[in-house]
Amino acid sequence: MKFKSLAVILAGSAALAVTASALEVDPALPSYKPVSGISGQVKSIGSDSLNNEMTLWAEGFKAIYPNVKIEIEGKGSSTAPPALIEGTAQFGPMSRPMKSKEIEAFEKKYGYKPTPYRVAVDALAVYVHKDNPIKCMSLQQVDAVFSKGRKGGAAKEITTWGDLGMTGEWASKPISLYGRNSASGTYGYFKEVALFDGDYKDTVKEQPGSSTVVQGVASDKFAIGYSGIGYKTADVRAVPLSAKDGSTCYDTSPESAYSGNYPIARFLYIYVNKNPNQPFDPLRGEFVKYSTSKEGQIETIKGGYYPITNDLRNEDLKVLGLDASK
Repeated sequence: MKFKSLAVILAGSAALAVTASALEVDPALPSYKPVSGISGQVKSIGSDSLNNEMTLWAEGFKAIYPNVKIEIEGKGSSTAPPALIEGTAQFGPMSRPMKSKEIEAFEKKYGYKPTPYRVAVDALAVYVHKDNPIKCMSLQQVDAVFSKGRKGGAAKEITTWGDLGMTGEWASKPISLYGRNSASGTYGYFKEVALFDGDYKDTVKEQPGSSTVVQGVASDKFAIGYSGIGYKTADVRAVPLSAKDGSTCYDTSPESAYSGNYPIARFLYIYVNKNPNQPFDPLRGEFVKYSTSKEGQIETIKGGYYPITNDLRNEDLKVLGLDASK
């Protein structure tokens, strides 16, 4: 199942921009309707970026169905495909689409592809310390800061804050780099989009989780790092970004993410093993419907991300063979 880009799907949606501005869910999203007889145990293995969201959805779901147990493990998106293949997890949260080789490995075992559904929109943020006054960066500058090869086209490497035009005490200060490790979908997405498929510098301090990237930047005045908008704290700032040098910079607001103006906005996904010739089992099916319902998407906002639309929900539930009206 291949999705169009977020910008293609959501650009120009005036109604969505209004609801996003107020950080409200799409009014067309239905309220979740509990059913009887739901019990059992499931496990989620995958994205660290979705750890908090999975916890919120699990708690809300278990409040409705106390006989359900949900175990959550979030060490990175790359841990989701093998867990789904081996059957050690029933849900595989990912902050990037599966790679072709991951899909092929799954299909080799089951004879059909894994199925994703979209659960949130993220403005993947480039964070600096809260006292850092930088107003804007282009993706070419971000690339020159983080990558070895500068595939984005920057003329020279950027190593100090002065290289980004900052003056005074900042001018001579080296930029301290924080990022995720290679198990992370965020690592892969940032590499693909912000680094133009280039390689990270060896000086990037790789962190095991999204929150530790933010903590690192918060404790280091001259640092820069990247992490999901859901992990933003009062101790860091998200730098407005432009798609290319000289273009308008856009912040990480919902409007900028939904319109596609913010250049590294993305969908967040949950992958499942769904045999296209068999109905979805009730426990997993109800969790899918809950997490994408009005209540579930309110939890998405609580977790710091931006909600999906009812149209996206309907599209994904149809693929999963679920009744979107229930």
